[in-house]
Amino acid sequence: MVSLAKGLAVLTAFGPTRPSMSLTEAATVAGLSRAAARRVLLTLAELGYVEQRGRDFALSPRILDLGFAYLSTLSWIERAEPFLRELSAEFQESATAATLDGTDAVVVAQVSAPAWIMSPAMAVGTRSPAFHSALGRIQLGYLDDKEIWRRLRASRIEQYTPSTITDLGALVERVKADRAQGFSIVDEELERGLRALAVALVARNGTVVGAINLSAHSARTTRNEMRDRYLPRLLEAAESISKFLV
Repeated sequence: MVSLAKGLAVLTAFGPTRPSMSLTEAATVAGLSRAAARRVLLTLAELGYVEQRGRDFALSPRILDLGFAYLSTLSWIERAEPFLRELSAEFQESATAATLDGTDAVVVAQVSAPAWIMSPAMAVGTRSPAFHSALGRIQLGYLDDKEIWRRLRASRIEQYTPSTITDLGALVERVKADRAQGFSIVDEELERGLRALAVALVARNGTVVGAINLSAHSARTTRNEMRDRYLPRLLEAAESISKFLV
């Protein structure tokens, strides 16, 4: 199990800012000795999950098998995708579905707006801080107070924009308020110019399995327009998807 943990530490060290790493870099980022990192990387390369390119290592396409294995267990995603496509086509904006993973909202399905429209890059697997994203905030509201605070204290609170809420008490109150109103709007808190509206996907037993959202540039859509035009259709889609949730 220790070896498995070391392997996962190395795999998760790769990312957008580190698409490839030398042996020394991998050891430093993963918190391993150089010898341990070398054993892990060579094993991963033998299994086909990592490719060696000279002195550097990079993830291979086979790593997608792990992600798709997880996605295949979430049957609701297949149900959600047609509704995301409809929402994106109707409003000419990006539509996304995400699950909550600790302190992050993780994208599991996404339909981008037309190429001529500036839209956020939210590929499957993209993580965003749950307390500062609509997709995360609406799901956090279904947790009890103790768990909300636990996750908040485990989060890295940053001032992403001048509108970012950084006061812990204010963040908790915003999460509760969003839960009470049944939707979350994040207005340029995570990224300048980006507004996002999200609602939760709730199973019959009351469990939240994820959330869906519509995101738009602030120059195109006001908060009021998102509530008046986008919210009713987003709620309809969420209700339709939730009918398939046990």
